[in-house]
Amino acid sequence: MAGMTRRQFVRLQLYGSAWVALDGMLGLACSRNAHREPGTRVIVLGLDGMDPGIVGRMMREGKLPTFAKLARVGTFSKLGTSTPPQSPVAWSNFIAGTNPGGHGIFDFIHRDPATYLPYLSTSRTEPSQRSLKLGDYIVPLARDRIRDLRRGRAFWDVLQEHEIPATVLKIPSNFPPTATRQRTLSGMGTPDLLGSYGIFSYFSDQPFELDPEIGGGRVQEVAIEGQTVRASLVGPRNPFRKERPSSRVDFTVFVDPGYPVAKIELQGREILLNQGEWSPWVRLSFHMMPGVRLSGICQFYLKQVHPHFKLYVSPIHIDPADPTLPISTPGDYAQELSRRLGPFHTKGLPADTKALDHGVLDEGEFLASDEAILQESLGIFEYELGRFDAGLLYFYVSSTDQRSHMFWRLADPRHPAYDPALAQRFGSTIEDVYREMDRLLDRTLARTDRRTLLVVLSDHGFTPYYRSFHLNCWLKENGFLQLLDEKKRGEKEFLQEADWTRTRAYALGFNGLYINQRGREAAGIVSVSRKPALVDEIASKLEGATDPLTGQPAVLKCYKARECYSGAHRDAGPDLIVGYNRGCRASWQTALGKIPHALFETNGKKWSGDHCMAADLLPGILVSNRPLKAHPGVRLEDVTATILAALGVPSPPEYTGRSLL
Repeated sequence: MAGMTRRQFVRLQLYGSAWVALDGMLGLACSRNAHREPGTRVIVLGLDGMDPGIVGRMMREGKLPTFAKLARVGTFSKLGTSTPPQSPVAWSNFIAGTNPGGHGIFDFIHRDPATYLPYLSTSRTEPSQRSLKLGDYIVPLARDRIRDLRRGRAFWDVLQEHEIPATVLKIPSNFPPTATRQRTLSGMGTPDLLGSYGIFSYFSDQPFELDPEIGGGRVQEVAIEGQTVRASLVGPRNPFRKERPSSRVDFTVFVDPGYPVAKIELQGREILLNQGEWSPWVRLSFHMMPGVRLSGICQFYLKQVHPHFKLYVSPIHIDPADPTLPISTPGDYAQELSRRLGPFHTKGLPADTKALDHGVLDEGEFLASDEAILQESLGIFEYELGRFDAGLLYFYVSSTDQRSHMFWRLADPRHPAYDPALAQRFGSTIEDVYREMDRLLDRTLARTDRRTLLVVLSDHGFTPYYRSFHLNCWLKENGFLQLLDEKKRGEKEFLQEADWTRTRAYALGFNGLYINQRGREAAGIVSVSRKPALVDEIASKLEGATDPLTGQPAVLKCYKARECYSGAHRDAGPDLIVGYNRGCRASWQTALGKIPHALFETNGKKWSGDHCMAADLLPGILVSNRPLKAHPGVRLEDVTATILAALGVPSPPEYTGRSLL
């Protein structure tokens, strides 16, 4: 583990062999209750990260006429988010109708108390231990098992119990999609074909280095020989080989000597691209063993031909026409969409923010790509809206969140990464996508009738991200975390520098702080009886931490798990949830368990807006075409209960929300 890079971390404990197929879901058919009489319909638009402050200002300025209309005749309210306000946590609150103590998702990153190592929070792979050696190949005798780690009953399963149909498009925290007869398409948390959160490829005859802290890409320096470039795309690891080597697809690029155009030859196909042009989806076939191939899809972008060759290739997505991993229920639903609408992005967060942060794609190229992603996704929604007649239709948009992360710096002159020239061109990016959501809302509203409840919600809002706080550094400086060797401090990730025999507390993930509890952690030293006092002490001191550059508190509020969580899984999460102040956030190094020397760091990256701060600062929005009993304390879980009530279904006893009807 000592030599593991951040890019390798992204694949840590993630999804295992890429050949795994739907397990335990075979034979499920989609019972749509064809004889059901048309009744109440509920349409839900989940607009990730849409901020009530920005929406309110734009409504007052006349820029969001449809939102303003619903605010007059229906409902517009702030919506309480999850603790912490992270997308997989918040959407799990909405899905399971309860807080993290009930559904078990506490952060993007969790930790294994037996090893102190991190893993991605929403799914995990249990590899098969049985195999048979056949010549040069190893054939597993059982499938790897991919588990969705979210607990509790999803609201669409509750609807299914009452024979009410639901279609749920790309909701986060549902990979692999839980077994159901409802139509679902997995969203955030769905990997690329390599089992990662997305690894792009970049080919150039110029040397180019990626920032190892950002990760998410591969660079291959190529040579142009006789106007020809030869290269290969790295595919998933081959589980049928002993060393599990990466599979590859070779391709050749012929560069026109006089014009900015190139031809790509790949697996018997030709793709002709002008400079600055994106290819359509390209299907790739990766050979694993005789008779076994894996299908993926990707897009090529010819960034430059002369004077230097620059070619970007998107992460390789699971092919919805031939999905290697489970991405939908029923299992053939993704194939149905692909037949009707063509190939589409299947990776959970398809916008390649890593390529933008590295400078492989510039702002205009990133936006062109993300706009194509959005329009493709809207096409799926329009298809389902056209045949929606009863029950529930849920649709998720990621672009509101991803563009806010990457373009906040160009709308905020105070941000360290503000660029006046870029701001002239892209300073309205966040407002532009909000306007696009207003047009989506208008089109959807036109398809409603008196029996349709239309709900728009976001999981959290947004704030600027100016400064990074190294939480493990703070724990070290305040005596709660001790090191094995002070001289090697900051060299390793995953808390490998911690001396567990003397460490009382540690941090992993973006908001979580854990007590090194005896009987829970592998080398725990803090007794259960002394734990509450230690939690109180750390919370009190953290809330007094001040940024010397700004003079402002780094932490607005520390939330104690024993006070803000309830349910069977409360003790599986962090003991303290650190709610950072506006403008400050846990560093990327904190999330990965690093212990640097400095306590604060200025954020000069393009990833400039964020929401991993105090939940009190980051409410989402709730909009409806009907008046609801919205109140200052309304939360995501209340919206879940409201949807069930609108369809005549009582909330299960474990759901903590209350209907707003």
